[in-house]
Parts: sequence; structure tokens; C-alpha cells
Amino acid sequence: MGPVADLVLRGGTIWCGAGLPVAQALAAWGGRVLAVGSEAEVAPLIGADTRVVDLDGRFAMPGLYDDHLHLISTGLVLGHVDASPQAAPTLDALLDAVRARAAVTPKSEWIRARGYEQQKLDIGRHPHRTELDAAAPDHPVWLTRACGHVSVANSRALELAGVTAATSAPEGGVVEVENGTLTGMLAENAQNLVSNHIPTPGVDELIDAIEAGGRQLLAHGITSCMDAAVGMIAGMDEIRAYHLARRDGRLPVRVSLTLLGDPGTSIVEPCFQAGLVTGVGDEMLRVGAVKIFLDGSLGGRTAWVSRPYRGQPDNFGVQMLPTQQLEGLVADYHVRGYQMACHAIGDMAIGQLIGAYEKALAAHPDPDRRHRVEHCGFSTPEQHARMKAAGIAPSPQQVFVHDFGDSYLAVMDEEVTRSCSPLKTWLDMGFRPGTGSDSPVCRTDPRPNLHQMLTRRTWKGTVMDAREIVDNETALTVYTENGAWLAHEDGFKGRLQPGMAADIAVFSRDLLTAMPEQILNDTVCELTVLGGRVVFDRNAA
Repeated sequence: MGPVADLVLRGGTIWCGAGLPVAQALAAWGGRVLAVGSEAEVAPLIGADTRVVDLDGRFAMPGLYDDHLHLISTGLVLGHVDASPQAAPTLDALLDAVRARAAVTPKSEWIRARGYEQQKLDIGRHPHRTELDAAAPDHPVWLTRACGHVSVANSRALELAGVTAATSAPEGGVVEVENGTLTGMLAENAQNLVSNHIPTPGVDELIDAIEAGGRQLLAHGITSCMDAAVGMIAGMDEIRAYHLARRDGRLPVRVSLTLLGDPGTSIVEPCFQAGLVTGVGDEMLRVGAVKIFLDGSLGGRTAWVSRPYRGQPDNFGVQMLPTQQLEGLVADYHVRGYQMACHAIGDMAIGQLIGAYEKALAAHPDPDRRHRVEHCGFSTPEQHARMKAAGIAPSPQQVFVHDFGDSYLAVMDEEVTRSCSPLKTWLDMGFRPGTGSDSPVCRTDPRPNLHQMLTRRTWKGTVMDAREIVDNETALTVYTENGAWLAHEDGFKGRLQPGMAADIAVFSRDLLTAMPEQILNDTVCELTVLGGRVVFDRNAA
């Protein structure tokens, strides 16, 4: 007698993956998919202890894979002031939120806020330190742009950090001074001048953030993610926090850990000495790639580009590292056995990274290492050809086009911006790009991401090169199997076939046939299954 299923889903539409038959029922046993097929085919696997879930016509699919986010930060910012356009569309609303937080925060304690985008504020610019001063004169305030590459400090924060108008920006950073005075805006590496003075969260707080962020993902049908810069906030304590969360049953989702590899803040050496290299771990928590930052963000005018920013003829963004230094780091990490997943948004940064990967792969060939270009926003056809030849993978977050496309058009030529993140072009070339949120840069909600892939429209309705539109099934494949492939995890998840992980998301609407606006405005995740266990049920929440 064969095994009796632990869980059976039946009575709905079950999309198992591209090219696979759509099923009516699925059985899971021991955390794996046991069988898929018709209700009659799965019925014999139901026993007395089987949990049977009636889908009642709903749509089930493999759990989503957010291929690039910051899980610890996602949890931590839940306690920060929400400065996003949804919560604070005007400067007054933003300052009111800071003022309200100051009223309940002991004097001299830090107030942190995140999520503003200057192009979406009614003032069309970054807030000024003096405006933050007026809202919270007795507190140091640290306001971070949505992208995370630009922040504004108030006067008290700058004083605590010892930053003055005469302070030199570190290499790869910007300290903005106008008419001989600080505006409060700091970009890229210059942010560390202030952020290093903000108290670092302890391990318990990090574990709380992992759990809170992970539960948010489950509520959206996301069962796996890549944490894209582990070590950035608290160094090796983040590695400890993840493993303690895993040990104690407080890790809600499967996580691939991308280790911060930037010079000066890298955690790669202690990880390597502990044997933590790419692939080490289990199916819940494993070591993934190493990350180096090469530039900033286009909306923040810090992405390293070959054309100057609109209205700023001398601004080509920020180059974070000299090429020789980057090539040395990539070569070293490559030889040690790490996959690489480096941040490069502008075409100059992308070209610099491709060159470093090409040299490392030529010296020590590995045709399936799957080195990644994270974001890869403004790549060129010539760069695509080089990436394809070398086995380098674009790793975009398509929701950037939805959230930031209009900001891109405001700061850069249309010829460059409208063809950003060219999803269909990459797919037609045989690449396997995934997608994600880069949360807390964008929200973890997958609906704007799916909507963008199906329409190439921004939140304002601007169409960003309709030639890059894909169909529903392709978008779902990008969000599942492709994300797993990028992380070398496609051997056990991303499709619902016997033997694969029983990670399942159930939505209120059939995502194979739904119109884009229905997905964006009228679809919710109703049930999430991880390893054959129901871990989120909207009706029970």
C-alpha cells in the first residue's frame, strides 16, 4: 500500500508549470508533491488523517519566488515611519507623520522613515534637512528614499555624525551642499557617515524582523525569496539570526542568503572560513550568491550611465568601485566557489560587471555558475550578447517599471528609459529572468509586478515599450520556475510535479485567464502552502 497524502487540494484549477497539464487536484506527502491530476486520480490517496482543502473553483499554482528583496529590512521598516507615496503623497503629510512619531518617541532617540520618492512628492524634490528639523527638532531623523540609495538627515542627525559642509564625501558617495550649506541629502556610500551612528538592531530584533517579513510574504503567496544583501545591517549577526530563526521554527519562508561582499563591509571572509559557500544549507535556508554594489538608482540620479542625467550635463551617476578592484573581488569570490549577484543598474555599471565576470569565467571556466546582474535595468543589445555568450544571467525586478518608470522618464532620455528591463527580449534570447520586489524598495505585493509584465504600464498608465509585454503563463513562469533557476534551486521547486516541493499559492482568480486590471485590483492570495502545510489562510486570519 502506498503513502496516504498529508494534504489534498481539489476542486479547482491547478497550474503546475509551463508546458504541464492543468490539474483539478493535488496530493502532498512528506512536504513533496505526491500526485497531480483529476479528482478521481487523487481520491485514492485520501486517508483518515488527510487534510482536504476544497478549492471551490479557485486557482492554485507553485508558490511565488521573489528573486531579490531584503527580508530583514522588510521586517524592520514595519516599525519605521511610512514615507511611501501611498501613505505620504505630499511633503506636509510626510512631515506630519514624522511629527506624530516624534510626539511618542523619547527625545534624542532616532526617528527613521522610508519610502519617499521625490518625483512623486508634490514639491518634486527631496525634502530639506530644515524641513525635517521643524517636524522633529529634538530627535535625529533619517529619511531614506524608496530605492535605499539616497537619504536625508536632519541637522541633529548630521551633528551627531559630525558631518558638516566641509566634510568630504567618501569614494562612491555624495554629500549635497548648496550655497555652502548642507541640504541633508547623502547618497550611496556617503549614507554611512550618518547611518553608522544609528543603533544596530540586536539578534532578537533581527529574528523578529525575519519572522514578520516572512509572514508578510506568505500572505501574498510568496514561499521563497532571495535576501539580497545579508550583512548590510548587522554583519555576521544576520547570519546568526537566520540560523536561530531556522532552528526555532521562526523562518516562515525559504530563503537564499546573498552575502554582502563590498570592500570594508564584506562578510564573505568569515562566512568562507565557516564553510558557508554557495549551496551550503538545506531547502529552507541556504547560502546563495555574493553581492557587490556597482552603482545606485536611476530615479535617485546615482545609477552609473553613459548619458548625462536630464538637466545635469555633468552628472553620469556614481561609480562605486574602480574596475581593477572590482575585477579582483569577483575573481577571488569566483575561485572560492561563490555565485555572484551584483547590483548594476546603469549601462556603465552593467558593462563593468560583465567584464569582471568574463575575466573570472575565462580564467576558471564554470558554464553553470549563473553569475547574475541584479536589476540590469538599462543594459544594451551589445551587453545582452556578451551575457548570453558567457552564461551571465539578468536578474530584474519588473515592478521597478511599474513604480518608477515615470521617474526614469523625468531624469533620463526616453530612448534609454522606455526599453528598460526588456523582459521579452531576454526571454526570446533564451535567458531565464525572474522577478521580485526589492522590498522595502517596492512593496512585496506581487500584483503590480504581474500587471507590469502583462502591460508594460507604470502606475500612472505610461506605456514603457509595449514590445516587451509577455502573456500570463510566461509571467507566472518568470515569478516561479525562473526565480528558482537563478538561485540553482530549480531541482526541487518552481513546478508542481511529483517529487517537487509542495509549495503552493491559491488565488481568488484564475491568473492564466485574468485581465491585467483584474489581477492588479481584484485578486487576492487566499491560501499558501509551504512544504505541504497550510501556512497562510486568509479566511482564518
